[in-house]
Amino acid sequence: MKILYPEEVFKRRNEVGGSIEVICGSMFSGKTEELIRRVNRARIAKLNVEIFSPVADTRYDKSALVSHNLNSIPSKAVDSASSILPLSDNIQVVGIDEAQFFDAQIPEVCATLANNGVRVIIAGLDMDFKGRPFGCMPQLMAMADSVTKLHAVCVKCGQQAMYSYRLVPDDSKILLGEKESYEARCRNCFNLDGAI
Repeated sequence: MKILYPEEVFKRRNEVGGSIEVICGSMFSGKTEELIRRVNRARIAKLNVEIFSPVADTRYDKSALVSHNLNSIPSKAVDSASSILPLSDNIQVVGIDEAQFFDAQIPEVCATLANNGVRVIIAGLDMDFKGRPFGCMPQLMAMADSVTKLHAVCVKCGQQAMYSYRLVPDDSKILLGEKESYEARCRNCFNLDGAI
């Protein structure tokens, strides 16, 4: 792949313009899969791309984003949102996964990148296991140029699911897990079991 030098990057950034795209939804809705798809398309377009995830997400690989379907793409794990900016020099497209786990600076970081001509593609859970807005996702959705809300399939009835139902008795806000800890539920099935 051709490496673009700073003056070429600046020219390409101005050509494509900055933006913020948010991909949100419940667990198992395909958010990471969609992020990987969009980033791969940017790579095909020969844009300089970098992907970031929170160091707190220890479910898979520290050096790669991995979807539930086990598709993967190289990424960098960072300990804070502000760590993204110095690692984004000469980058035209920034992908950020699991945005709900980042600190309160993530909206400002995304705005700074977009205002500097970077296309920011950010994915995260829009609601926690209680069905409440999760982390900075509401702010990111409000400031985004576009928002894509994905849905999973309810494991109880097969309808469109928008909730992440926690299966284990743990009331902490953040509990990393997969199918052993969570399942996708529609509104009706989520409320039947008294999740809210």
